[in-house]
Amino acid sequence: MSDRVLSTAAAREAIERFQRIVQGPLLQQIGDLNREGQLLSDPNNWDGRLAAQFRAHWAETHQKLMAIQSALEDLRRQVAQINQNIMQAGGQ
Repeated sequence: MSDRVLSTAAAREAIERFQRIVQGPLLQQIGDLNREGQLLSDPNNWDGRLAAQFRAHWAETHQKLMAIQSALEDLRRQVAQINQNIMQAGGQ
């Protein structure tokens, strides 16, 4: 492993964009999608043969979306911490 630390202007700009996407529309859209899927998975709201097929797949999809949401937030925090560490070490 290298002792080199570097955070170019391009990397810092990419980090800022990454953070804005994850904190803003992406996590919000995943949350919105989960909320609508949960509503549709309730047979009191939506029912029939094809709706039942949706419900059969939704539980797994819902769990995956929740895991993705959590992983993205963890990754966002990790990216921020790594860049902060690099900048403190003089990685410009």
